[in-house]
Amino acid sequence: MMDAWPTRITVSKNRDTLAVAYDDGVSHVLTAELLRVLTPSAERKGHGRRVVVGGKAGVRIERIEPVGRYAVRIVFDDGHGTGLYTFATLRELGADREALWEGYLEELAATGLTREQPATAPAPAP
Repeated sequence: MMDAWPTRITVSKNRDTLAVAYDDGVSHVLTAELLRVLTPSAERKGHGRRVVVGGKAGVRIERIEPVGRYAVRIVFDDGHGTGLYTFATLRELGADREALWEGYLEELAATGLTREQPATAPAPAP
């Protein structure tokens, strides 16, 4: 899916969205909350189990840092900054953002978590 290359990655003034533009003319706007709860870090995907992250409704992007020529590290104002978002991951998140968001909301409901109350829970079995 990474035939296109990002030409611009910008954080909004209020730090709640990340816009990514690609050299093929496609662009996506991703919310800080979506990026945070779908972090590619070990918090969500590591240790042999997937975790649902709740309570990130007001999270903001503190900064983005380039990582080589293939990714960015997004540091959030809740202190999380260990996930590396490859350019391919950003493209996939942008292309599938509506379905991913709906899936996330379903996982919150299934685990009893909310967008407002910080907590984590093991993800429901697929």
